[in-house]
Amino acid sequence: MKRAIMACLLIAGMTALATRAADISENKRQPEQTKLDGYKNTPMHPDGKFHIHDPDRPQPPVVEPKYDGKPVPAPKDAIVIFDGKETDELVNKTWAIKDGVMTVGKASQKTKRAFGDMHLHVEFLIPLKCVKGWGQKQGNSGIFLMDTYEVQVLNCWGNRTYADGMSGALYGQVPPKANACKKPDEWQCYDIHFKAPVFKDNKVVSPAIVTVYLNNVLVQDKSAFAGASTWRKVAQYRPHPAEKPFSLQAHGNPVQYRNIWVAPLKEKLD
Repeated sequence: MKRAIMACLLIAGMTALATRAADISENKRQPEQTKLDGYKNTPMHPDGKFHIHDPDRPQPPVVEPKYDGKPVPAPKDAIVIFDGKETDELVNKTWAIKDGVMTVGKASQKTKRAFGDMHLHVEFLIPLKCVKGWGQKQGNSGIFLMDTYEVQVLNCWGNRTYADGMSGALYGQVPPKANACKKPDEWQCYDIHFKAPVFKDNKVVSPAIVTVYLNNVLVQDKSAFAGASTWRKVAQYRPHPAEKPFSLQAHGNPVQYRNIWVAPLKEKLD
């Protein structure tokens, strides 16, 4: 009997949480979120102003998303990574595919091909069922350029977290210029213009640089990665090949992806 009661309470609580998330009409911190996750005992960012994952770091302004949720056709010179059916370009065959949508599984996804400079287009959706708890618990995933440099994927509609860990952030390094997130259960898109780092004599001579559009809103403007993405630590560069596969992170959340393609980089990022 006790187990049955506990199960009913759990289901009721999850239903209430889903209803609360669905009812959020404004993209702002909710009263129920009494504090932000983050750390004050981590190293300082190189600029010396805030700790890595500092909850006191200012949140970027909220802006209106400009993406209509429709699939964006790949240009003629693009390499299609995932078209809703074929997975020939992908390593992990265990991610479920249904109705043209690929759902994150237990292990991360990676491309078979290696890439350097590129324009990467990715469309994603954070299901409402991912909205559990607050902060980093809401639909956590990520796009790892060269399997090394992360652009965060997370629900930040009506949900706040440390600024260098929200959607549009270079994880643990550079917060986005704006919060341009859409609601859970709505399709969103990234356009990431990436210039690969250059190494010489085992040292970085030119950092990885990105210009990022989230839902067609500029959130990173020629931002430089300080090194490989990491958690609670200062980023550092380690030499690697000029081209590497990119990956989609599995972080225990059934985030959905569709329409992924890579086109030549045409924007000058020097």
